[in-house]
Amino acid sequence: MAFVQGDGARDIQDRFDSRRLADAITSRTLHETLSESDRAFVERMDMFFLATQGADGGLDCSYKGGQPGFIRVVDERTLAFPHYDGNGQFMSTGNILETGKVGMLFIDWPTQWRMRVNGTATIDFDDPLKTEWPEAQFVVRVHTEEVFPNCPRYVHKMELVEHSVFVPKEECATPDPDWKRYFEDDLPEAQRQRRASQPKE
Repeated sequence: MAFVQGDGARDIQDRFDSRRLADAITSRTLHETLSESDRAFVERMDMFFLATQGADGGLDCSYKGGQPGFIRVVDERTLAFPHYDGNGQFMSTGNILETGKVGMLFIDWPTQWRMRVNGTATIDFDDPLKTEWPEAQFVVRVHTEEVFPNCPRYVHKMELVEHSVFVPKEECATPDPDWKRYFEDDLPEAQRQRRASQPKE
């Protein structure tokens, strides 16, 4: 595949005499499709970082978390994940509607390993996979274009303490975050009605 490294990257590579190394790493590790080992890695993840760019050049980088396995490998060129209720700004997914270009960074903190995926994303409000994730608002699918491991050298080794109580689960209702009480009058109508019907503590 043709992996284009920008002039800026090439200039800095030449300054530090790393062009040969960069080309060797690219030729040996970069691939377009998800291997079985890529699938196993992605599908055990409980978080990733998502970078997007809007049509006006506006950037967004956000954390996406869920239960282990909430990112689905649909096939060797497609990843899918749910969009859950957030702060209502839809910055990442708004950018996806505009340009579709995404970068994903997966990190396994205990093993200090990471993987990057670049590709083109789409949003489907009626995706058949939506029912696979409780409380998913819609599904994002990513067509992979560049898949590659990333040097784990500076990844800090960390252990999970607990998963967020706000991640939707089949067996229980998801609580609202405390910050929403400061925006009661501005919440979506369905959320306002639901919250109004709940017993006050």
